[in-house]
Amino acid sequence: MAIKIYLDEVLKKNNMTSKELCKLVGITEANLSILRSGKAKGIRFHTINRVCYFLHCDVGDILKFDGVLEEEEDE
Repeated sequence: MAIKIYLDEVLKKNNMTSKELCKLVGITEANLSILRSGKAKGIRFHTINRVCYFLHCDVGDILKFDGVLEEEEDE
């Protein structure tokens, strides 16, 4: 996978539960779970910006490129 999700680590660092974050951001626990698991196909910029705002972090703290494109993995 080209993008790795580090939301669990950022939540722990901020001593916040995913349930608390859902209430602050205004998304369902199911949608946050999909994001945390890495199974999300996309996320709205508005949503990720709100997540970062409430976790006092940058987008790059949550979403990181692992340096391998999906096409390269298939070869």
